[in-house]
Amino acid sequence: MIKKWLSENIDNSGLVLFRILLGLLIVAESFGAILLGWVEAVFIQSKFTFNFIGFDFLQILHGEKMYTYFFVMGIFGLLITFGLFYRLAMVLFTFMWTTVYLIQKESYNNHYYFLILICIIMIFLPANGKLSVDAKLFPKLKQTKIPRWMPYLLLFQLAILYFYAAIAKLYPDWLDGTFSRILLNGITQRQFLLDIFNQKWFLLTYAYAGIFFDLLIMPALLWKKTRKLAILASFGFHLFNAYSLKIGIFPFLALSFIVLLYDSIPLKFLNDKQEISPNNRINTKFFLVFFIPFFIVQIILPLRHHFIKGDVLFTEEGHRLAWRMMLRERKGTLNIKVVDKKTGLTDYHNYASELTPKQVKLLSNSPDIIWQYCQKLKKEAKKPISIFVECSVSINRRPYYKLIDEKTDMATAKFDYFRHNEWVLLHDLN
Repeated sequence: MIKKWLSENIDNSGLVLFRILLGLLIVAESFGAILLGWVEAVFIQSKFTFNFIGFDFLQILHGEKMYTYFFVMGIFGLLITFGLFYRLAMVLFTFMWTTVYLIQKESYNNHYYFLILICIIMIFLPANGKLSVDAKLFPKLKQTKIPRWMPYLLLFQLAILYFYAAIAKLYPDWLDGTFSRILLNGITQRQFLLDIFNQKWFLLTYAYAGIFFDLLIMPALLWKKTRKLAILASFGFHLFNAYSLKIGIFPFLALSFIVLLYDSIPLKFLNDKQEISPNNRINTKFFLVFFIPFFIVQIILPLRHHFIKGDVLFTEEGHRLAWRMMLRERKGTLNIKVVDKKTGLTDYHNYASELTPKQVKLLSNSPDIIWQYCQKLKKEAKKPISIFVECSVSINRRPYYKLIDEKTDMATAKFDYFRHNEWVLLHDLN
């Protein structure tokens, strides 16, 4: 029964509208990064970026050339919006955006990764079937119907994000309002708001509303009887976050999924008098072969920290790609001791002299960034050296605990993506 329902042909207006909204958000993200100074801050003011480990070759993407790089991505966003060479534009943007994501960890954000996943899905969907230049230039591409399962690929990816975002909040500092206090006190200086934000009842309401929203919003949107209320809740939730938390396009990207919920949208400019069903070139087996493993990976990745020794809140091992954003405050202190192996002379490295303030903050509390920076120092040294790190971290304003084993020579230490690194110390935060 479910298979038959998913296989039914529906109006493709929702998918077409989503393409237009996605394209506009890509334009805003790309040109906005230039105009608002993000490109300058990340790629111009810095001497280098902290790329994902194993992607050092992407350091070529640095400097003023990145203005052009982001401008080109903005052009691809326009092509996607107008449906001109849609699939090619989507492929090229996805590739370019993925490299932006991999080249820098200084500005890690949920929506950077989420946008990659959504664009990968959109590459394979005929979102240019109407209301596109492609449909005008190439009549064979024109269609007004798609199988219902196509927009549900996108909705399922959003459901994965919401579900894991809810699960990630099920830890003591969120449940008792501790982190809500930290978060809310950081978004305003207005005393009358602070007086409200520091009320225990408000902190608990905010904390549990976040959990229940993430956990229930997708079922509520999918069920017709609760859809209107869920849409109102979505607008309230995401617009508040957009204004207060300054998290880029993600709130608007999440809201754009609403158009995918409807089998038909009664707007004159979207409706075509001639109904054109999906063409026979849709290879359902290909979608199964590609997307079943794709979603299995998306379901497994956020679980990996449960199989890594230690508390991810402290160790950060398994933190990325797991929808664990806006969950904690990390502060660190760091000293890097460099020892000349031949002479035994010791010197404390002045890392702040070559890093931006944001990089300094990230380096002071992130194990993988510390390891990367130590490897950089080793590579640049003109003599054999040992590197020892003195690093302590405070989580949600708790006392500082040592993060790195001070006896480990970080110049020779290995890094493991999928298992606990023994040079990262373990502490019980509860």
